[in-house]
Order: sequence, then structure tokens, then C-alpha cells
Amino acid sequence: MSSKLSVFIKQKRKYLKLNQIELSEKSGVGLRFIREMEQGKKTLRMDKVNQVLVIVNDFCQQFVKPNVYFQTPTDS
Repeated sequence: MSSKLSVFIKQKRKYLKLNQIELSEKSGVGLRFIREMEQGKKTLRMDKVNQVLVIVNDFCQQFVKPNVYFQTPTDS
């Protein structure tokens, strides 16, 4: 059964062009944990979930440019 978290992680991992092994190594969790998370396991250790989310966030920030619409105007 897929959850929002499992879909989110899988989509972001693919967007970053990482396989499950690479994501597990970069985040410091086991391959089995990544697989279970992407398959929608109902009970997961939150500390490990957070480790994965931190890595996904860090990698995504490298590819996303800041949104110019939210910059504060400067006085001229």
C-alpha cells in the first residue's frame, strides 16, 4: 500500500537520478529500510525517515533556483 511519504520519496529519488542503493548509502540507512519506505510500510523509525528526508532536501536544493517572486524589494 502506497502512502504519501512513499510516493514522495520514490519520486524525489528518481528526480535526483539516484537508485535505492545510492540513497541508502548517502542517507546512512539500510537498503531494506529504503525499500520498505518506498513500498509504504506502515511502521517506520522516524529518526531514519528524517535522515532520508534531510538528504533528499539537500540534494533538491542543489537543483532548485530561488524563486525571484519572493525576494523582498530593494529601495532605489
